[in-house]
Amino acid sequence: MSEDVLVTADWVESHLEEFKRDDPAYRLVEVNNPEVTTEEHTSYETAHIPGATFFDWNRDFTDEKRRTIVDREGFARLNAEAGITEDTTVVIYGNGRVPNWYGMFAYWVYSYYGHDDVRALDGGKQYWLANDYPTTTDVPSFTALEYDAGEPDESIRAYKDDVDAAIEGDAALLDGRTPEEFDGEVIAPEGLEPTAQQAGHIPGATNVPMPKVHNEDGTYKSPDELRELYAESGLDGEDSTVTYCRLGERSSIEWFLLHELLDFDAVQNYDGSWTEWGNLVNAPIETADAE
Repeated sequence: MSEDVLVTADWVESHLEEFKRDDPAYRLVEVNNPEVTTEEHTSYETAHIPGATFFDWNRDFTDEKRRTIVDREGFARLNAEAGITEDTTVVIYGNGRVPNWYGMFAYWVYSYYGHDDVRALDGGKQYWLANDYPTTTDVPSFTALEYDAGEPDESIRAYKDDVDAAIEGDAALLDGRTPEEFDGEVIAPEGLEPTAQQAGHIPGATNVPMPKVHNEDGTYKSPDELRELYAESGLDGEDSTVTYCRLGERSSIEWFLLHELLDFDAVQNYDGSWTEWGNLVNAPIETADAE
């Protein structure tokens, strides 16, 4: 495992004092959706890692009016107010139905705006809590600074036109949703809002759902295991790959694993995902029954 992109809970614990300091060299960020309340979801207010700042996945990383991610100016403002500079080592974690469900989406957004040193906590908040690492309810306060966000890196983001091209054979399509969503049995997992009108998957897509990429403790499988898993689904890094899910969070995990851990060259996350595709008029859709 490369600590350039993925750090262990022990590594984070060994750097807690740096995360607590006002010095912007290190910042720890919890990214979650406060509107979600499930057994797997422990709120920031209830317990968080000492020194961690809270970012709201929906409010801080998306533009709900335009159904897109936060713009460059908003991203810069968010980081500046948290005492983060473009030179800060930012370590992100979150929770949800799978470890880092929301955290990896934030990781992808940081990458999109060119932040050089962003890392993720392996196993996310679930692993931290399950293994009795220290927590607190204290909310840190850091001096606001300047943040210079980079130009968007469009090479890691897919749009509808890229998906159209992938269907024609220009790239592989990887669906990170549950098998039930992929097969068209449900539009969204139980308890989550159905954000599309149609069920199914994009033609030609292969399905690698989240449980397959994790160990039992919620950490990611080894690069060798992941490489073998994706190869079984026809993904070997030779071709470009577009990842998608329901809203772009689970697919950002797949993007991270392929692009960051396995060093696949051309991987794009389609953040429009099934929310866009499943609402398009006359878009091609496949289901288990139709195949």
